[in-house]
Amino acid sequence: MDIIEKLEWRYAVKKFDPAKKLTATQLDRITTATRLSASSYGLQPYKVLIVENPAIRERLKAASWNQSQITDASHLVVFARVSNLNESHVDDYTNNIAATRHINQEDLAGFAGVMKGTVNRLDEAGAAAWTSKQAYLALGTLLTAAAAEGIDACPMEGFDAARYDEILGLKDKGLATVVIAAIGFRAADDAMQHAKKVRKPMAELVELI
Repeated sequence: MDIIEKLEWRYAVKKFDPAKKLTATQLDRITTATRLSASSYGLQPYKVLIVENPAIRERLKAASWNQSQITDASHLVVFARVSNLNESHVDDYTNNIAATRHINQEDLAGFAGVMKGTVNRLDEAGAAAWTSKQAYLALGTLLTAAAAEGIDACPMEGFDAARYDEILGLKDKGLATVVIAAIGFRAADDAMQHAKKVRKPMAELVELI
């Protein structure tokens, strides 16, 4: 199938088959694709947590209004934003650029200045909104990559973020939960897989100017 067929095939799975698990190779491809996601400046001010532990997932299920996807999917992916965005994150990034591209830090001074200017202009609410947007970009990449690999997924916002932070110990790590996705394989009796996909007509959604 081409990418359009893959996206027609995917849907937000309501019922996963708990007996079907991703292979190590499949999980690696999904996480590698997510790592390659677009991000403003390339800064990636978030972390991607892959939750496998059954006991932890049971606790997270209780913090997600007992939605079955949390425990029945092969893996649960938690996107957590950096909660204390500051210049050190820019420094870490420019150090990575210098090492990866074998260039001098001095050559990155202008770029670093632009990024630090952006970071320093953001108040707490602004930083939370901006870093959350970056995490959602990564979520979109994960969903598309999963579809391309024939892996099912369900993006989810129905959960108590504060409880997730507590259960996963994120506050001490300078992180805060933004959005989650369950990934695995649809159950044969999940009725939603047979529902026709509903989207706005192209002429209503897309406008050429």
